[in-house]
Amino acid sequence: MDYQLIDTLLDLATKAGFTQAEAYYTQGESFNVSVLDGEIEDYRVESQQGLSLRGLIDGKMGYASTEAVDEEDLDELVAAAKENAALIQSPDQTPLHDGKDEIEQVKKENKIARLSAKEKIELALEMERLAKAADPRVLRMEGCELGTQVSRRIIQNTLGLRRESSGALGFAAAMPIIKNGEDMLSGMYFEAFDDFSKLDIKRVAEKAVEDGVAYIGASSMPSGSMPVVLRNDVMATLLRVFSGVFSAEATDKGLSLLKGREGERIAAACVTLWDDPFCEQAYSGSSFDGEGVATHKKAVVENGSFRTLLYNLKYAKKAGIASTGNASRPSYASTVGIAPSNFYLAPGQCSREALFERAKNGVMITDLMGMHAGANPVSGDFSLAAKGFLIQEGKIVRPVEQITVAGNFYALLQGVQAVADDLWFTLPGASSFGSASVLVEGLSIAGK
Repeated sequence: MDYQLIDTLLDLATKAGFTQAEAYYTQGESFNVSVLDGEIEDYRVESQQGLSLRGLIDGKMGYASTEAVDEEDLDELVAAAKENAALIQSPDQTPLHDGKDEIEQVKKENKIARLSAKEKIELALEMERLAKAADPRVLRMEGCELGTQVSRRIIQNTLGLRRESSGALGFAAAMPIIKNGEDMLSGMYFEAFDDFSKLDIKRVAEKAVEDGVAYIGASSMPSGSMPVVLRNDVMATLLRVFSGVFSAEATDKGLSLLKGREGERIAAACVTLWDDPFCEQAYSGSSFDGEGVATHKKAVVENGSFRTLLYNLKYAKKAGIASTGNASRPSYASTVGIAPSNFYLAPGQCSREALFERAKNGVMITDLMGMHAGANPVSGDFSLAAKGFLIQEGKIVRPVEQITVAGNFYALLQGVQAVADDLWFTLPGASSFGSASVLVEGLSIAGK
């Protein structure tokens, strides 16, 4: 893809009657290998690219996309966008960005492409060998995976905007099966990385085994309302599930309880939620969003006070404010939505063990199941199958399973008693979500 092709597309759109037009191009190359019992189970190398056009014609925003990125296909793309515009009935006009804002350039060397396919496969095989050797109770592996992805995107429009970004990311995951007597347990651990020098496959293998072994002898526990420590990855998962409530689109459509509540205290004073596209511990984020608007670090909730919703250009215009740089557009075929970049609960200054001591008697939740059926992103209610560890007298005493944790996300934010210093991020996609471990007062646990 070169800029000349994009220039041609925008010129054709103007001649077709579009008063404003925007081209959006994405390209990506991915590698994934899964190994099992010392052999390659699955191996994929894929390349994708695509181009979209959106623009204003007769006061309506038309949109079309294609995988055929050739000059002879551009007329058809323009015609499709024009036809789609005629079908639009919404009176809302979506503005395009003029690109006059300054962006913070982020230039990262691509250190993912340094290894050959053969070297990546050997890493996956070695990771499996290390996991099997980590503990005699490892019966076999459910799988070991290693993947990488390199991406590029260009956004350009007739108002003068032209911006380009690229990214590279990898992940490694190990999933052992543990046999202890008649019991069979599974473990899992993964790490994301943007440089192969940061990847320690021995650590991934051993932590995956530790995760499985830790639940040997797990059983249920008595029901009740009690202090609950949500481990960092669990709290990050809850943030991912309920992050939509901070979207201006959600409040506009009545799908969030936060409409008009800026300035109110909606969380405990120890809770600060950042949306930071430049967070060094995460792997998502960019210097501009899906509409080309410059991104920046912002507190969505600061010391418990609700500061701002997340906006793209459409909903910022409806609110009469500036976009927060949160237009989401994961691929060329995606319509423009709203999403955070790197969204996380800021860490505190105490250890996770200090949370156990403060809880005294309760439970630490380390895994949640049934998110799609058991969590309501509109009301905030959740009731989820879980497992974790019983806390007695401020210490972890045994693993627990066959329990359910229930509560409400809005109430959970207000019930946070303390935040640890162990910030952790989920495997990134279009957004990345992170948190430190938190102590929450009064969640409901259903056990035996």
